[in-house]
Amino acid sequence: MLIAQQIRNGFIDFFKSKGHEFVPSSPIVPIGDETLLFANAGMNQFKDIFLGLVSPEHPRVVNSQKCLRVSGKHNDLEEVGKDTYHHTFFEMLGNWSFDDYFKAEAIQWAWELLVKVWGIEPDRLWATVFAGDQADGLPKDDKAAKLWTKVTTIAAEKVLAFGKKDNFWEMGETGPCGPCSEIHIDLGPDACDMKNVPHHRCRVNGGCARYIELWNLVFIQFNHQPDNELVPLSAKYVDTGAGLERIAAVLQNKTSNYDTDLFMPIIGRVSDITGHKYTSKLGNKTDNAFRVIADHIRSLVFAITDGAIPSNEGRGYVIRRILRRASRFGRELGMHEPFIYKLVPVVVDCLGDAFAEIKARADYVSTVIESEEASFGRTLDRGIEIFAAAAGRAQKSKDKIITGQDAFQLYDTYGFPLDLTELMARERNLKVDTAKFEELMEQQRARARAAQKAASFVSALSGVELPVTDDSLKYETDLCNSKVLGWITPEGFQEKGSFEDTQKSIALVLDKTCFYAEAGGQVADAGMISGPGWQFVVENTEKIADCVIHQGRLSGGALRVGDQVQARVDKDRTNTKNNHTATHLLQWALQQVLGDSARQQGSLVCPDYLRFDFTYPKALTEQEKEKVEQLVREKIAGDLPVTCCVMPKEQAQKLGAMALFGEKYGNEVRVVGIGAEGESQIGQAFSREFCGGTHVDRLGSIGGFKIIKEESISAGVRRITALTGQGLTAYLEKASDIVDELSVVLKVPSEALVDRVGQLIKDNKKLSKQLRSAAASGSDTMAEAKQLLEKCEKAGQTSLIIGRLSTTSVEQAREVIDMLKKKAKSAAIVLGIDDDGKAALLAGMTNDLIKKGVKAGDIVKQIAPIVDGGGGGRPQMAQAGGKNPKKIDDALKKAAEIIKEKLGGV
Repeated sequence: MLIAQQIRNGFIDFFKSKGHEFVPSSPIVPIGDETLLFANAGMNQFKDIFLGLVSPEHPRVVNSQKCLRVSGKHNDLEEVGKDTYHHTFFEMLGNWSFDDYFKAEAIQWAWELLVKVWGIEPDRLWATVFAGDQADGLPKDDKAAKLWTKVTTIAAEKVLAFGKKDNFWEMGETGPCGPCSEIHIDLGPDACDMKNVPHHRCRVNGGCARYIELWNLVFIQFNHQPDNELVPLSAKYVDTGAGLERIAAVLQNKTSNYDTDLFMPIIGRVSDITGHKYTSKLGNKTDNAFRVIADHIRSLVFAITDGAIPSNEGRGYVIRRILRRASRFGRELGMHEPFIYKLVPVVVDCLGDAFAEIKARADYVSTVIESEEASFGRTLDRGIEIFAAAAGRAQKSKDKIITGQDAFQLYDTYGFPLDLTELMARERNLKVDTAKFEELMEQQRARARAAQKAASFVSALSGVELPVTDDSLKYETDLCNSKVLGWITPEGFQEKGSFEDTQKSIALVLDKTCFYAEAGGQVADAGMISGPGWQFVVENTEKIADCVIHQGRLSGGALRVGDQVQARVDKDRTNTKNNHTATHLLQWALQQVLGDSARQQGSLVCPDYLRFDFTYPKALTEQEKEKVEQLVREKIAGDLPVTCCVMPKEQAQKLGAMALFGEKYGNEVRVVGIGAEGESQIGQAFSREFCGGTHVDRLGSIGGFKIIKEESISAGVRRITALTGQGLTAYLEKASDIVDELSVVLKVPSEALVDRVGQLIKDNKKLSKQLRSAAASGSDTMAEAKQLLEKCEKAGQTSLIIGRLSTTSVEQAREVIDMLKKKAKSAAIVLGIDDDGKAALLAGMTNDLIKKGVKAGDIVKQIAPIVDGGGGGRPQMAQAGGKNPKKIDDALKKAAEIIKEKLGGV
């Protein structure tokens, strides 16, 4: 039996023997393609080739592409777990021809691999072709139909024609598309999952699991335009896709993809963690949960590895939905604590050899998932209560619909994705008013857009072609001569006339500039532009397409189109250069100390300080921070040269230059090398990065380096803030002033400050301990609690432990409740304390009583008013405070009555 790795390698090797070049999978998070949230097909990375925008490096290629289908046109999320073959993440085995071979070879080779190499019985296989579409003026694909019987041994009656829905492939709403020919396999009558459906007949594309698609051969001939017109492409392409998971199930003789070696190790680990057994049955809640979790963890590992982070927008929201959906299904297996992150190592074991990137970022991925699980767990219980109330209202309604307002509250307050609310609703035979939900979501988005409106001039430039600005001088000088080409106001781009309003903010456009527009984490330059009789204060610099705009205000005079001007950047530019080069040194030093897993996630480079975000699962130790600082300072002290040069991207990659993850680069890139003298030696630099920012010429001018803060900004991402140059000097001077002041206050020399403060802290801890001991010395609380247990009433096997404790702290009373729960096994506990003239009531219930409807929070809410107070809490533990401690006994008596009534009497 072939294992999945052998199947993947066999596919690739087969097509390499047919002259195909192996191309690695593109990231699951598309770089530079905003039309896609995630890579959903193997052809995504070749889209520009199909559109004729770039020429292919190889006419034939093969690969196994990481794919995620959870949104838009291709969305399998809701089907996952219900059947044996739908997935969110999957591997698409594919071969491509870029205007080389076409239908005949694609069909012949697919049949050869399936039948002759892998040994699938040909009688089990069916083929489908495009039947045509009159509405779009598309004819039937007769050529493909004839080729099937010509180049393979398939019988003519097993070549079926279907319409656009089944046999015309489109990547999205727009883009490359064309007719396709699919290969289906008959898994036999026992595979049918619709036997109980009246009048169901098993057939290809019939909706049941007996006939499933194995391989899709797409013949890309058209480009789907936004106006729905199908325009023929200049060349013909072949794009095939075979799901590894389905192929593996067939070749391993399994009736379910989830029973293959791609999923069973994950399912086995879930079983170990939860104590539940997987039986591979459909329609079984427990088994459904196993399948959902096994599928979703694969999606999470690959998406987070490739740069997606759980959030409330875009790709991040999709990832959050998947994770929270898996967490919700974990409840079906009794999991109320984070556990999904524990599955990451199993996914790495299964797929890490094929995709090395998930090995490199495994710790980071685990950290992100665990943090997100913990966050959702804190709100899930409360959210489920809110959902139950909303569902109760829906059950009483005529339409059995949960309102859009309730669904939105669950999303906005408790982080419930809409599909999670819909899933829970379906389990109760309810629907959700999604139209109202979307209306409320759009209102929220509109409020966010309104709040984010700034002094940007982009909105005034619809349809306007701005002139190109030569900004190459930004790397060479802080001062240059230029000419005014016009200016931008809220009314648009002005190319003629004059301007003299000193109160109005505008954006000046020059033919060339030495100002740096904000990019790559480096802040924009500010400065002054001076013309004949006028001065313009530049407050910000932006780049719109290839035009640099200088935003600011006229300080006096009247500027005119055509004026000759002098542009001068503020002296702060020097400090920004220091900090930018120091940021490169910092990344190099972090990787020396922490390893290559410390990768840049973002940065801010400004005149006052630098900020650097990087992946790392835990806080740096003091020793690690000191080592990083030492390495950076050594390089600065060595006054090594910094070389910047432009080169082809492929050359830069061969040199090992680091690129910022998620950035899209052109064919030529600017590389900054530290430690190399001149462009010819840049390969010898110890630090090489793609970078379009401004830098120092030699490291000595940075003038020092110090980390002033290291913190967490999200799961698995750390942030360092550091100072150089003038900013560091000012910081050290201020620190020196503080030391001098402390020396005066504590009456010790500066070198003795650390010992003196240490002694003060030690003395303070000692006094605090003595105070706590004194407060507790009046009674032995634990002994008192044990007496309450020994004397308590019983309701069957349940202990009713209700009484007063002598003066003690609320914290210790909580410990008492935990102790009593463990000793009594089944217990309803309510304690009263006279806390320095105020009443404190605490309640605790064991889980068996909670299931019977006896909840600590409910009890406390009912008895708190007796002591003139209020409170609440969770079903397991709750507390209240009140102004009248004289009524504590009355409150305890009432608590006993309530509990006995709920338990049906004693």
